[in-house]
Amino acid sequence: MRLSTTALGWKAGPRRIVEDVTLEIASGETFGLIGPNGSGKSTLLRLIAGLLPRAEGEVRLDGTSLSRLSRRQIARRIALVEQQADTDESLSVRAAVELGRTPWLSALQPLGAADAQIVDQALAAVGMAQMTGAHWPTLSGGERQRVHIARALAQRPRLLLLDEPTNHLDIHHQLALLRLVDRLPVTVILALHDLNQAMGCDRLGVMADGRLIACGRPRDVLTPARLAQTFRVGATALTDPADHATLLRFRCLEE
Repeated sequence: MRLSTTALGWKAGPRRIVEDVTLEIASGETFGLIGPNGSGKSTLLRLIAGLLPRAEGEVRLDGTSLSRLSRRQIARRIALVEQQADTDESLSVRAAVELGRTPWLSALQPLGAADAQIVDQALAAVGMAQMTGAHWPTLSGGERQRVHIARALAQRPRLLLLDEPTNHLDIHHQLALLRLVDRLPVTVILALHDLNQAMGCDRLGVMADGRLIACGRPRDVLTPARLAQTFRVGATALTDPADHATLLRFRCLEE
């Protein structure tokens, strides 16, 4: 799914949280959003998902304005996993993931065999297939995060929005999740704090003070000058001899 935004913005009272974001993301692209805390990344994802009132500008999916689509139509196209997402404590893991099928069902239509298979696949993809009967209060933070992602996958979106998806995950599950995201046949936008993880994206957008201040390939965006100005760190680029990937080693700059 191709995404475009034009002059996208939103404010809370007099304070502008996101301002004048114009962006083009190609179908199938994995696009990383990076920036300091409070730079507007989470709000931008919510704007793209059509979840904030009084939004400025326009979001278009494959050329169709989001404002022309119903909530059900949007939910069939876009899935968002937020940082602070929560789930009814009475639900089992499987029941929570089954909620992802809601946009595809009518009010009185139960889940069918095809829906159950999609849920199974989503649970397996995040490594939670053996915990389908577990209930929400018994799960760790990382397990809850994986259930939220499974629910989004069960939604079968064409655009997947992930806000800090590796939060709460141990290193194995971080790497497994990023590998999964890389293989998904969908357009992905993910907000990340880890700049080395962001190096694996097709392109990066840098947010600062609510604005998109840079956009391009990771090696073109994460320059020493940009890292110093936006993130207040110095960095040395290193090459991993195992796969020749570029890694960044950071150091604090003197105040």
